[in-house]
Amino acid sequence: MLGAGAGGLLLLAAAPETTPTGITRLATGPRPARTAGAARASALGRGTTLVHADLHNHTLLSDGGGDPAAAYESMRSAGLDVAALTDHATLFSVGGLNRADWDLTGELADAADEPGAFTAIRGFEWSHPLLGHVNVWFTGDYTALDDSTSLGGLYEWIGRTGGIGGFNHPGREWLRFRDFAYDAAVRDQMVGLEMFNRGDDYLFEGWADGDASPLVTCLNAGWRTGLTGVTDEHGPDWGFPEGKGRTGLWVAQHTRAGVLEAMRARRFFATRVSGLRLDAQANGVRMGGLLPLARGDVRFALDLDRGPEWRDKPLHAQVLRPGRKAPEVADVVEIVAGRVTRFTVPLDVADGDWVVLRIADPAQANPVPGPDGHPGNHWGIAYSSPWWLAPNS
Repeated sequence: MLGAGAGGLLLLAAAPETTPTGITRLATGPRPARTAGAARASALGRGTTLVHADLHNHTLLSDGGGDPAAAYESMRSAGLDVAALTDHATLFSVGGLNRADWDLTGELADAADEPGAFTAIRGFEWSHPLLGHVNVWFTGDYTALDDSTSLGGLYEWIGRTGGIGGFNHPGREWLRFRDFAYDAAVRDQMVGLEMFNRGDDYLFEGWADGDASPLVTCLNAGWRTGLTGVTDEHGPDWGFPEGKGRTGLWVAQHTRAGVLEAMRARRFFATRVSGLRLDAQANGVRMGGLLPLARGDVRFALDLDRGPEWRDKPLHAQVLRPGRKAPEVADVVEIVAGRVTRFTVPLDVADGDWVVLRIADPAQANPVPGPDGHPGNHWGIAYSSPWWLAPNS
């Protein structure tokens, strides 16, 4: 059975206590009841299963507010299937992971990991106050700024260790990864771009200050990142707050190896609602894949569901394409949750090589808007990972 669905329980606050690790665990607040969500099998087939993941979380080992020994169980009891702890590596004079901490997070992840039911992952967050923050997963070691002082140094380290990485809260730090300066050597290993972090949609982060959309800047630079949502939890209530980001992964196996394979394939989507299922194909190619097309009609199939609570909920599917500063919108398609929607959009690689589906609620506004009248100013619910037009693939 996939998952551990205690997410419908309302768990009350607990008094602070000192745990066996010697860290004082802070009290949690009331934990909200959660929708049962959608079934885990795609209506489009393909033989994979949906698992709900939170890939970015902190503890008292860096700047979080809770005992790491409690984190994985909290996320599992919240109904998550895949969970990662990614405490900061040391940030110059600000304390972060040390060798003992790193070893501890590995031991905790190994103890919590249960193949077929719950996947626990250890990672870390490389954190530069100007360049930006990068999560790294599936490595046997970690690196901090005193060792990898630049993005180039970090990319070389990731390439050498064979891990995977993702760009965190893109646009929050001033230099924005040097405007996502491209490094072809690690294109395949930089698998993620956070579109939802905590409760925020990063589509137009920095727009009010004259910056381009991080989505456009990253993908136009040449990166082939999938799109993620994360809680970036810094409190002791891992997994429970509704409305924070999370990632839906389509896995062939509910194991660490299966999660790694799905992340490398960009077979995932970003959302900020629990229990959501999103699967999508373009000309039969699943999101995250290459479309062997230079120009022509692309037939999309979109499976979006959140169970009975959202049955027939009216939404929009926005077809996002490359623009100079903001994504162009090739089409806006009216959809309803709980059904498969099929539609056709003409695409041309001359206009740019990527396409993303953004699911939005037209009844609500994006509190961080972009250009006047842009459909992205509606409330974002989910992003598919991109497809890339690759005529010679």
